[in-house]
Amino acid sequence: MKNYYDEKLNAQKMVRVYETALPRVRQYLQAEIDFVKERLAKAQRVLELGAGYGRIVKELAPYCGEIVGIDISKDSVELGKNYLKDCPNAAMVVMDVHKMEFEQPFDVVLCLQNGLSAMRADSAVIQAVLNTLSPGGTAYFSSYSEHFWNWRLAWFEEQAEKGLLGEIDYDKTKDGVIVCKDGFRAVTHSPDDLRSIGESSGYPYEVREVDESSVFLIIRKNG
Repeated sequence: MKNYYDEKLNAQKMVRVYETALPRVRQYLQAEIDFVKERLAKAQRVLELGAGYGRIVKELAPYCGEIVGIDISKDSVELGKNYLKDCPNAAMVVMDVHKMEFEQPFDVVLCLQNGLSAMRADSAVIQAVLNTLSPGGTAYFSSYSEHFWNWRLAWFEEQAEKGLLGEIDYDKTKDGVIVCKDGFRAVTHSPDDLRSIGESSGYPYEVREVDESSVFLIIRKNG
């Protein structure tokens, strides 16, 4: 299957994903942003991977020096450029995380909202992410907490009802994995998975649960 977020779940459809009627899901989305926001500095240069139409970029722009969002979907990026028109320090770029090229490194790299799953990230992608960090920089990766499973499933059911995703395949949806009958599949990275990624990076790291909805892996690149 080609990239689902490029061909199907992009642009205005992605906007509708976040127009959720579920208060607990809205709380989860904001808690992720707030966790990062509180750790940014005004002079920092920030990169967000899989930025969609710039939802997180817009919220974080006032708290850093410069922020760039990349996404594989041209339609999402074009929507994002308009969405961010009042954010002079923010930019959106069409780019595949598997083929990243930047002239300058970043102080912070973000891979939020279960981005490791969405981007089918492997060890080569993790290394590429760390290579984009400047010495002393920090990378944030997040996945879902096991405590959030029921709300996560309810959110995906809501998306399916809106026609944004295919019908949920309940026979295959279990153990942190959500599968739809149209080919969509989203896995979860457990705390142990994230610790393994942290260990293999060779850099100092920590794993933290936030709001009983997200689990963060934070890697700090030695200066």
